[in-house]
Amino acid sequence: MLGFAALALLFAAPGAAQTIPITPAEVIARFPHDPRAFTEGLLWHDGALYEATGEPGRSSIRKVDLKTGKVLQKVEIPPPTFGEGIAIWKDQIVSLTWKQHIGWRWDLKTFRQLGEFHYPGEGWALTSDGTHLLMTDGTDQIRVLDPETMKEVRRISVTAAGRPLKNVNELEWVDGEILANVWMTNVIARIDLATGKVTGWIDLSALTAEINPGDPDDVPNGIAWDAKGKRLFVTGKDWPTLFEIKLPAK
Repeated sequence: MLGFAALALLFAAPGAAQTIPITPAEVIARFPHDPRAFTEGLLWHDGALYEATGEPGRSSIRKVDLKTGKVLQKVEIPPPTFGEGIAIWKDQIVSLTWKQHIGWRWDLKTFRQLGEFHYPGEGWALTSDGTHLLMTDGTDQIRVLDPETMKEVRRISVTAAGRPLKNVNELEWVDGEILANVWMTNVIARIDLATGKVTGWIDLSALTAEINPGDPDDVPNGIAWDAKGKRLFVTGKDWPTLFEIKLPAK
């Protein structure tokens, strides 16, 4: 996993005025998390967490109780499909797959499959800004999609100190900005939707050190925002803990 110091050097700008602010994550609370949940997507809706997990044979979409970590509702995605990110649009859950070029719509209440759609390239993560769905594909691009048709409207190129930021992964729309995990790093990038520029980093290194994952793939991934309660939750792939952290000031 790329350490934060190495990432900071990679995106160091020529001049202190252009330095991207770094804020270490401040933990407010800890909650149990399924250590066999290879987290690909995470969100908060109507008092519960919704989580998408990956890997063939372990891929699922689930509704989870925050305090206990208990899975309240679940639908399995059969192998060899590798499940990826999710978003909620109206009364549906929209989900992606990694390399199968297919996504699905699920009934939010029953988890019954309602339909499917297709897209080019890989599928990594989804979120909604209230008007569109925003999708990542493992590059520096965020695809802006029409949520009714899933057709691409435009793209946002994500940059840090003027350089493309690749491996943009799990997304969350938080009070007008995008928070994004960056795969194989300990950071969350704060992205301005209008410009695609990274305006800040949230450093999760201390959380990863606390978990001390034994597998190099068990990186931070999963961001959920409780807009009503103003609570920010983060976790990682196969992590036994879900953290509530403080949202740093912009």
